[in-house]
Amino acid sequence: MSLPEHSPLGKPSAYKTEYDPTLLFPIPRQPKRTEIGLPEGKRPPFFGVDIWNAYELSWLNMKGKPQVALASFIIPAESPNIVESKSFKLYLNSFNQSKIASPEALQQLLHHDLSEAAGATVQVRLAAEGDFARQQMGELDGLLLDRLDIETDVYEPAPHLLRADQEAPPVEETLVSHLLKSNCLVTGQPDWGSVQIRYVGAPIDQEGLLKYLISFRNHNEFHEQCVERIFMDVLRQCKPVKLAVYARYTRRGGLDINPFRTNYNTPWPDNRRNARQ
Repeated sequence: MSLPEHSPLGKPSAYKTEYDPTLLFPIPRQPKRTEIGLPEGKRPPFFGVDIWNAYELSWLNMKGKPQVALASFIIPAESPNIVESKSFKLYLNSFNQSKIASPEALQQLLHHDLSEAAGATVQVRLAAEGDFARQQMGELDGLLLDRLDIETDVYEPAPHLLRADQEAPPVEETLVSHLLKSNCLVTGQPDWGSVQIRYVGAPIDQEGLLKYLISFRNHNEFHEQCVERIFMDVLRQCKPVKLAVYARYTRRGGLDINPFRTNYNTPWPDNRRNARQ
């Protein structure tokens, strides 16, 4: 099994500048899912995607001229593995001095290698220089929880803070906070994010939800794992009929990771970059 502590995270690394797919380091999703009460062999009560964006992608054309592009990668949540982010960065940097016949050829290599690492089909999209001006930005829509004047001293995940009024009529709400912070599972470096929670069900206590999201502040876990933990805690504590959790994390090493989990059919997020990204 590929364990996080065996990854390149937190270790000196030689930056290879010629294509090397062996740099990718997959980590199984299941151990962390077992930790949040999702046993192996049983389908999780959610599906979704992890949307990665790469802002530092460059290679050489066949004449040796550098090329640049933006890239997005959509990794299905049902894939058995995540890809450790530093290994992802090292892998992308291995194209820096590699001659690639065309952007299409690069896209095919990325698709093949990342699908192999994730254990499922990964969608790859490239935006060339001529497309840069068309890239969109925008903020997560929803009622801002951060407006609430709360007092808290809980900085480790505390599901007991979550509650919903099961006696009240069901509501459909979208709630947003920019106060999500967790830490890298291996290095302890801070990960900053914004989170959007859409649900249909008994009204969720907003102060409790905000305190719960803030409680991740000292928690060490990868982005994907944090979002799945949030999803399961809200599902169990508040019992919504429909639930979708989406987080957009700020970039590190030229990459941002944006996990999305839902238990109902709804379009995937449109991948608009937030101001902090």
